Amino acid sequence: MSSVLAFSSAVHAQSTPTDADDVSVKIEKMQQQLTDQARQIEILQERRIQKNDPSTNSAADDVTRPVRVGAAPDPTSPPVVAAVSDQPGILTGKGKLVLEPSVQYSYSSSNRVALVGYTVIPSLLIGLVDVRELKRNSLTGALTMRYGLTNRLEVEAKVPYVYRYDSTVSRVVSTGTANDSVFNTSGKSLGDVELAARYQLNQGDGNWPYMIGSFRMKSRTGKDPFEVVTDCLTTCTTAANGTGLPLELPTGSGFYSVQPGLTWLFPTDPAVFFGGVSYTHSFKRSNLTRQVLNGQFESIGTVAPGDVLGLNFGMGLALNEKTSLSLGVELNYVDRTRQNGVPVLGSVRTQLASLLMGYSYRQSKDTTYNLSISAGLTQDTPDFSVSIRIPFTL
Repeated sequence: MSSVLAFSSAVHAQSTPTDADDVSVKIEKMQQQLTDQARQIEILQERRIQKNDPSTNSAADDVTRPVRVGAAPDPTSPPVVAAVSDQPGILTGKGKLVLEPSVQYSYSSSNRVALVGYTVIPSLLIGLVDVRELKRNSLTGALTMRYGLTNRLEVEAKVPYVYRYDSTVSRVVSTGTANDSVFNTSGKSLGDVELAARYQLNQGDGNWPYMIGSFRMKSRTGKDPFEVVTDCLTTCTTAANGTGLPLELPTGSGFYSVQPGLTWLFPTDPAVFFGGVSYTHSFKRSNLTRQVLNGQFESIGTVAPGDVLGLNFGMGLALNEKTSLSLGVELNYVDRTRQNGVPVLGSVRTQLASLLMGYSYRQSKDTTYNLSISAGLTQDTPDFSVSIRIPFTL
């Protein structure tokens, strides 16, 4: 009989606490990229509207507008750049300061079925089946500040505050119990502060789009996964030692990361086409430990999160002089997380895809209201996300 017994994997295989949190942080970076592109599209559309409005005072516009952009061209002509003394740009104008408060809510859910025990080939089960459903809620408030060093170069700082709430519903279906076990946990604290710089590479002359290079750096000021207590007695390798879930949710990724990127914007009346590519690298950390119950620590070693290659594209369309809509798609490839030089057990290469829709209303030349909604297209992407941004120029 032993020759037909096959040992299957345990529910709580050795893993780091960063897998799910790392994906969440990477998704936030993806959304930040799309936010940047949406803002640049709005700037191009506003300039096109003002050029077509004969009542607009162009001299006053050069003084008060924070951005210099070329008007969206006719389909038969190249983009036109505003004739000013300094080289114009499509970023924050020189000496201008933009403050952007924002709120973002994200919801995701996932199901997991795991076997603890033995399987008799081909289908007879000897052991326990653990079924889990995870529901994640995240609310992030942030203040972003942008300052134009020149008409082509701007710098940015973003300070987020994160509140998270998770509910895990589980049931061991082979024990005869009909009751679900619910594990609730939450966390709130400062998130990971980010710094960024963007530079407009060209003027979009002829049939060339505007090209913008960017560089973003993320700190680890938020509470990371290695600082919270995990529900395990001594180690998190077997179900008998606990749920393996954190008693308090982290608000940061726990890793420094950098993200170079390239964005292109092509205005063609009445639409603006956009796209971009980015690469995110997170720096590994060594001598990490995980705090478990009773004040004990479990050694983890060196952890290196997987790098992320991102691609996005879409279109913005002006409906009238105050409102615009945008539609885009975000695609990302996330590499495997490694622990002590080898891939973490259960960590796989992940494809993330989101469909994004945005709405913008320009209240005045200095204030705009923006609403964006994203829907996940793959199982690993958050089911739903909505954000509100209100940038205004001082």
